[in-house]
Amino acid sequence: MRHTYIMAAWIGALIIVWLLSGSLGDDETPAHPSLAELNEANDARLQDTDPLRVRAKVINASAQSQSVVLRGRTQSKRVVKVRTELSGRITQRPVERGSIAASGDLLCRIATDDCGASLEESRQAAEQARIEYQGSLRLKAKGFQSEAAIAKAKARLAAAQAALTRSELDMQRISVRAPFAGVVEDVHMEVGDFASRGDTCATLVDLDPMLMVGRIAERDVHLVRLGQTVTGQLSDGRRVTGPVTFIGRQSDPATRTYPVEVQFANPQGSYRSGITTQMQIPVARVMAQKVSPALFALDDSGNVGVRTINENNIVEFHIVDIVREDADGVWVSGLPEMATVITVGQELVVPGQQVEPYFEPATDMPAAAPTSTRPVASS
Repeated sequence: MRHTYIMAAWIGALIIVWLLSGSLGDDETPAHPSLAELNEANDARLQDTDPLRVRAKVINASAQSQSVVLRGRTQSKRVVKVRTELSGRITQRPVERGSIAASGDLLCRIATDDCGASLEESRQAAEQARIEYQGSLRLKAKGFQSEAAIAKAKARLAAAQAALTRSELDMQRISVRAPFAGVVEDVHMEVGDFASRGDTCATLVDLDPMLMVGRIAERDVHLVRLGQTVTGQLSDGRRVTGPVTFIGRQSDPATRTYPVEVQFANPQGSYRSGITTQMQIPVARVMAQKVSPALFALDDSGNVGVRTINENNIVEFHIVDIVREDADGVWVSGLPEMATVITVGQELVVPGQQVEPYFEPATDMPAAAPTSTRPVASS
């Protein structure tokens, strides 16, 4: 029994010694390298390697117009519902939808029967009143007429003349005429219809001149001036130009934008109302370069910029502002006046890294351009 206890004690002692020997014999676990150490090691590795080959292009700055771009539409300057001023039956309507009307052209004519009778009655009444008034004056000269009688005769003459004038105006109003030259957009009466006073005969649209209308943000409204020339590009590709004729003083409470109107000529009536338009309002002259949007990159703060190379072939990042957009590129400001822009391989380099540029085409190559034939980084 005692022998069993001794054996168990020996076995336990051996296990403890084995455990202690493993923990005491291990070397101290090395600490993980810090981020700064990793960056230093990476920089050292990059310095030990050859510079990356990138393709570059020298782009010179030129003076460009910086514009505020508005989205808007074309709009006719005037749309008028031409209404009747008398009641009566429509006897003529010589225009149709789409007809070109000159100023003063007949749109509708109302029956003249009653108007003609009323005019003749007014003429006779005016003539009678005139004769009575002249007779009163002759009697007054002989002392047979009082001042009150003369005043009454004069009042009857004035009333008869006023009635005659109204009858003559009514005779003119039987013809509903175009108040200006334009296009008949719609007709509302047919021959034989009975028109009441104030009913619409036709809708007339003035297409020359036309307007481009849009809304400008409150941060840009102070940059626009009356009379400033604006270029508009219609959705069908056509371009029009004209001066700013109106800048609103009251903003929209929901969008905080102000209305802007630009007037342009439309002598042939080829431009229609309601066409989507992009208006470019020049506000300043800045030095800018045209680059491809594919060259844009973002820095750590999310700013849009372009990677360039300085005179020491070190990569730099320049934050840029878009001046305007063309069909074949984007004009940007913020680059050096003569910038060496990386065109291929920009996604493989970081600011501060040394590179070896390869210039294409040869016309863009500066005097000290390298002539190495090593492979170029592909896009």
